[in-house]
Amino acid sequence: MKSDVKDKNILISGGSRGIGYAIAEHFLKSGSRVIIVGKNPERLSSAAENLSAYGPVTPLVCDISVSMEVDALFSEIKSRFSALDCLVNAAGITRDQLAVRMKDNDWDAVIQVNLNGTFYMCRKAVRMMMAQQGGTVINISSVVGLHGNIGQANYSASKAGVIALTKTLAREAAGKNIRVNAIAPGFIETDMTKNLPDQVKENFLNSIPMKRFGLPRDVSGLAVFLASEEAAYITGQTFVVDGGMSM
Repeated sequence: MKSDVKDKNILISGGSRGIGYAIAEHFLKSGSRVIIVGKNPERLSSAAENLSAYGPVTPLVCDISVSMEVDALFSEIKSRFSALDCLVNAAGITRDQLAVRMKDNDWDAVIQVNLNGTFYMCRKAVRMMMAQQGGTVINISSVVGLHGNIGQANYSASKAGVIALTKTLAREAAGKNIRVNAIAPGFIETDMTKNLPDQVKENFLNSIPMKRFGLPRDVSGLAVFLASEEAAYITGQTFVVDGGMSM
C-alpha cells in the first residue's frame, strides 16, 4: 500500500545490507525514491540491482567516516535531486573485545564510523533540510547504547552517543520543521550477528520474552512510519525494538 512517503527522496547509509537494506526495500515498496550509500562498490551495485525490482534506487559510493567524502556525497545529491526528505543512518561496524584488552585502533574505528560518520551525515542533511524548511532524520542506535554490553565498550559508547546526538539535533532543528528520532534494535539477524558464537546467541535468546531474534523487517516498518506525516508530532525519541529484552 502506498503511503505519504510516496515520491519522497530517502537517503540511507549502510543501505546495501542488513537493517539498512530492509529499510530501503520498505521505502521503495511504499513508493519512495531511495539513495543507498556504502563504501564497497561491488556490494552497493549488487544491492541496488536487487532493490530496483521495487522502485527507483540510486547507489552512491561514500565512506561516511571521512568528512570530505560526505561533503562530496551531498554535493552530488544536491545536483541530482530537488530535495532530501529523509536521512536514515544505518551504517555501523563492530570490533568486539573486553575493554581492558581493547586496542586503540579498534576503539577509534568503531567511534569513527558509528558516531562520527553519523554526525557527518546528520550535519550535512540537517543543513540541507533547514534550507528547504522540512525533513526527517532517523538514526539507528542499539539497545547496547542504553544498557551497555560486555565486550562492546566501543560499540556501546558509539550508540549511546548516537542517542544523545539525536536528542540534541531534535532540539536544534524542530523550529525548522525537521524531526530527528532514533531506533534502538535489539538482537537482529544480520551479517553483523550471524557469526557470533552459539552460546552467545543462546544467552541472548533466553533473555528475549518473545523467544525469537528480530528480523530486519521488524525495524523497517518503524523507520517508514517515523518518516511519514503520521509521526508528525514525534521528535527526539528513541524507539526500542527488541522483543521485550529491555523490559
